[in-house]
Amino acid sequence: MDRHVAAIVLLSCVLASVSQAQLITKNTALEVTIKDVRIFCNSNDIVVSIESSSKFNGMIYPKGLSKNSSCMAEFKDQINPVLYKLPLKSCNTMSTELDDGIEYFNTVVVQPHRKLVTNQGRGYHIRCKYQTVEKTITNAFNVSGEFGGDGKEDINGTSFLGTTPLTATAPMPGCYMRIFAGEPSDRLVAENVRIGDPLTMVISLDNQEIYGMKVTSCLVRDGLGWGEQMLINDQGCPVDYEILGPFEYSGSKTTAAVRFQAHKFPYTASVYYQCNVRLCIKNADGCSDVPPICVEGQNLRRKRRDVSLDGNGDLTEVEAEVDENLTIEVFSGLYVNEEEELPEPNSHGAITISEIEKEELNDPDKFCLSPKTFAIGIAIAGLILMIAVIAAILVLISRRRRRKDDSTTGSSIYSGPYTNTAYSHSS
Repeated sequence: MDRHVAAIVLLSCVLASVSQAQLITKNTALEVTIKDVRIFCNSNDIVVSIESSSKFNGMIYPKGLSKNSSCMAEFKDQINPVLYKLPLKSCNTMSTELDDGIEYFNTVVVQPHRKLVTNQGRGYHIRCKYQTVEKTITNAFNVSGEFGGDGKEDINGTSFLGTTPLTATAPMPGCYMRIFAGEPSDRLVAENVRIGDPLTMVISLDNQEIYGMKVTSCLVRDGLGWGEQMLINDQGCPVDYEILGPFEYSGSKTTAAVRFQAHKFPYTASVYYQCNVRLCIKNADGCSDVPPICVEGQNLRRKRRDVSLDGNGDLTEVEAEVDENLTIEVFSGLYVNEEEELPEPNSHGAITISEIEKEELNDPDKFCLSPKTFAIGIAIAGLILMIAVIAAILVLISRRRRRKDDSTTGSSIYSGPYTNTAYSHSS
């Protein structure tokens, strides 16, 4: 009896200690309050500055990426301000094109605990808008040729006029990548789609008469730094036609489009596409290799160069090419969900909780139980199983006892005197 009392007292002390620890943790979380949140829009990232009421112990991460170490940041006894850097081209940061620029957006979760996800965490939807400004590029035209007269003489005594650099300045065209759901004519930008949905990637330059383009080095990334897949090589040719085929160029060579089906990495819904766009001068045949003719990943087209006749009737070359290093990097991202994760939207284009619950309830292959009901069912099943085991043991014991009793009562052993009548005789 004393042992049972001691066990009960010890259990009460343990429960009291656990309750006290939970209370302290909750009070500590409540004491740390977020006083101010500011964001700073940089060229490559977004910096989130957080001021708390005391030293911050917790973690900050994009919504849905609490398990990813590269996008999640942990802080211990961090004094104000708490700074968190969010890259523009990964970690679930997406972008949308505006009339006068581009806007990046994401949702950041501030969790006041370094190991657990609690209800004290708060989410902040942040946006950074970048306005596009007009840029200019300078192209060097080298014009070389032989001329007679009083020009300089080379080592062979040939008179010539030295190479004259001609500089032309033109506004740099804007370049954009957009991914549309279905056909581009529908003008429906893809943001949240399912695997296998038809998409169209469109890369375009601003309308102008000077520059054309060639799309090269396209790849798809997970945005976490874990995986990427090359789609278009540096020649502008597809790497895997089943994933992404060749681009179709417009006659002006300022727009390229390709149709494909939505795909994703198995461990994340975020998908980022990135391409390099090489500018070329249309009037100088600098775009003669566009669109590429691809055979085994190689472009059979080659750039043509302008030639002219000099005074002696010899061919001389006039170079009018854009620097090979002049490329524009474009990218876009979207969310691709598993087919069962994304129900059909309603007439307003929104997906509500009631529709998701309705879809699950109408599924004949599914049934739902609340956690409380499930726990009670498990407890009852365990109790029934325990009773059945005890009953089986009792039945086996009773059978063994009964067999022993039956063998004892049916015995014919005689312990009295024995007389053999065959050898008995009377005197």
